[in-house]
Amino acid sequence: MLRPVKNGPAVVACNTCRHSPTSREDNEGVRGGARLAAALHAVKAGDDRYAGVEVQEMPCLFACSEFCTVHLRAPGKVSYVLGRFTPDEEAARAILDYAVHYADSEHGRVPFSQWPAGVKGHFITRSPPEGYVAE
Repeated sequence: MLRPVKNGPAVVACNTCRHSPTSREDNEGVRGGARLAAALHAVKAGDDRYAGVEVQEMPCLFACSEFCTVHLRAPGKVSYVLGRFTPDEEAARAILDYAVHYADSEHGRVPFSQWPAGVKGHFITRSPPEGYVAE
């Protein structure tokens, strides 16, 4: 059930997420999560600024009441689930821009002034790292 991946800052994309609140797939029959994962990989590959953040995929983050969700995580840091994205490169760039700030932060807290506009309003949950709670 579990597959090992590189341990470090990562955006884990749900590759089976709905395309939108009202449709599972786009006009070509592709799920929104698959589109967003592909956009994340493409944006990461095209810009060295994102080298320190892995893009990983898995089916179903269990955020089914939302759509196009990602889990942002790193060892020893608060993690976040974000969603309600359009599955495109603009959203992928905003997610990865935030992820760079997140990776550079001490505990996973990024000052609001550094948040890209494209992630504001997309946070769903935050979770403490194992052995800690957030203050």
